[in-house]
Amino acid sequence: MSAPAPLRAGLVGLGVMGRHHARVLNSLPGVELVCVVDAAAADPQVAQLVPAGVPVSTDVGALLAARVDLVVVAVPTALHEAVAVPLLEAGVSVLVEKPLAHTAESARRILEAAQRPGVVAAVGHIERCNPALRELRRRTARGDLGRLHQVQTRRQGPFPARIGDVGVVKDLGTHDIDLTAWITGAPYTAVSARTAHRAGRAHEDLAVVVGTLADGTIANHVVNWLSPVKERVTVVTGEGGTLVADTLTADLTLHANGSVPVSWEALAGFRGVSEGDVTRFAFPKPEPVRTELEGFRDAVRAVRDGDAPAPADAVVTAVEGLLVVEVAEAVLLSAAQGRTVDLPAPPS
Repeated sequence: MSAPAPLRAGLVGLGVMGRHHARVLNSLPGVELVCVVDAAAADPQVAQLVPAGVPVSTDVGALLAARVDLVVVAVPTALHEAVAVPLLEAGVSVLVEKPLAHTAESARRILEAAQRPGVVAAVGHIERCNPALRELRRRTARGDLGRLHQVQTRRQGPFPARIGDVGVVKDLGTHDIDLTAWITGAPYTAVSARTAHRAGRAHEDLAVVVGTLADGTIANHVVNWLSPVKERVTVVTGEGGTLVADTLTADLTLHANGSVPVSWEALAGFRGVSEGDVTRFAFPKPEPVRTELEGFRDAVRAVRDGDAPAPADAVVTAVEGLLVVEVAEAVLLSAAQGRTVDLPAPPS
């Protein structure tokens, strides 16, 4: 049996994430990068970011002319709808960088366009592809921690000058909203938040969020663009101890519950009356962008060729992307009104 024809891929946007997508798409088995679109295509420095032999255009229509099967959309968030909807309506599968859109209304219009048969609409919530978080989720799903009590995240660091159309909640915060619901398998039911504008920008640059999930787990998120220390940490606590994922290093550490008494009184004063083992796990650590695009490729191929379906978690769906934006907007509403905001149950 002959190998299936490669999927013809396109890319819109050669920013920080777009250039990584270009590199990986150009080397991904079963995929051929055939067209790149960027508003600054005429700039020689931009052209250097494109693999040799791949045409670059300023016109999104060039993608359709190139008969692409799939496109990665890596433009500013406010432009996601304008780029993604025409592609989906033309029958092209799309992976949109996170968040799905800058407003829930815009995200719903993308989701509506994605209802066309034969297309895949995915969202680039890249943290789901971080090896440490994948391993964390695998261990919690098999019950290593027992019942989960709390998910804490800290995502802070200097302001990235490239972000101008959304604040820290819809940029950094959507990572944590998505990964928390994904790890626990439970949607948010309520959020209470505070935000601050400390650096003179139009949007908030600091947020602290407390959320309640449908299974009773409590979530705490700290995000900001003010800290000189870059931090990307997810801490999950359950009946059996605590798992700590550092997604900058892709390390995962288990802090087991205390089992050995500490009889040295002075030591017990700061170590606790008992202590448990601390284990840093070893596991494969592939590049997250490659993992993400492999899942997208497999999902599109399954739709195109009618093969066995791709794994259920191959992509983050547009439905999931919309839920993340809705929670982010509830966070901003809570901060603006100084109250807890309840969230409706997601569609079954």
